[in-house]
Amino acid sequence: MRTIEWDDGVVKMIDQRKLPREFVIVQFTDHREVARAIKEMYIRGAPAIGAAAAFGLALCARSSKAKSPAELLADLEQAADTLLKTRPTAVNLPWALGRMLEVARKTEYTEAEQIANALVAEAQRIADEDVEINKRMAAQGAELIEDGYNVLTHCNTGSLATVDYGTALGVIRTAHEQGKRIHVWVDETRPRLQGARLTAWELMRYGIPMTLIADNAAGHLMRTGQVDIVLVGADRVAANGDVANKIGTYKLAVLAQENGVPFYSVCPTSTVDLSLPSGDQITIEERDPAEVTHVGGVGIAPEGVPVYNPAFDVTPHRYITGIVTEEGIITPPFAPGLRRAKALV
Repeated sequence: MRTIEWDDGVVKMIDQRKLPREFVIVQFTDHREVARAIKEMYIRGAPAIGAAAAFGLALCARSSKAKSPAELLADLEQAADTLLKTRPTAVNLPWALGRMLEVARKTEYTEAEQIANALVAEAQRIADEDVEINKRMAAQGAELIEDGYNVLTHCNTGSLATVDYGTALGVIRTAHEQGKRIHVWVDETRPRLQGARLTAWELMRYGIPMTLIADNAAGHLMRTGQVDIVLVGADRVAANGDVANKIGTYKLAVLAQENGVPFYSVCPTSTVDLSLPSGDQITIEERDPAEVTHVGGVGIAPEGVPVYNPAFDVTPHRYITGIVTEEGIITPPFAPGLRRAKALV
């Protein structure tokens, strides 16, 4: 199944906290439940979060007791605020909610039920478009992958991070399907181990040769010539090309430049935020200290230890070789190319 689906008034999603040991489908019928699922990372990855927020707003519209469009819009705006507060860094969340509210505010609707039906249809469009965009993006990025390449990736950017197919991992998947002999170095991605738990699981299912590594091994592999290209995703891209992505991405970009390894971010144009001049304006989410002090529920640090746990970092554009989007591969200077790509959507 897709990472997230709408099924006659029920939102179904894969509980990614359980992977790789269990494959569990959870169901939600209330937008507050979807908000909790986003916050607690049942679902994660910028495009998937956007789709989840859209379906959450559709649930609100279907369950609202509003008698008029005005009353329903008030309920929807309150629900959107609840969903918006779940994860502050990924721009796909406010992007999807904004798109849904724009539909709800159309003056052509005279009944609340019309708005609810329109929002269900719009949420489904957002999900379907995500899959199509990912495949277009993957075809663009696969041109960067040559036969015999060793690819290093960070976090999880596959089907699980999107509605289906993936961003950076989608590029890898397409290259493999084209018959290119590739091998993937998979960063474990502390502290939540999305690489070890999710990316390794996906690649093994696809039959793509891969090797799991500790995050700290990446520099050694680059220095010894065992990495040909680094591919990562993005949670928000500023107007100048600065990229916010999973914590540890910045370190990889600096190491890649030091060792002459091309470094690409792969993301849909919906992840580009032209309202922010640079990455300095991107809000960085901080998460529960227990993610650092515990692994699999087992404590590994002294009780009461102070913890700093940023979920993301910002990679300045000077370290980035290119940004792969569904509208093409954008190279420096990024600002004009990002504006052109957004204008095409």
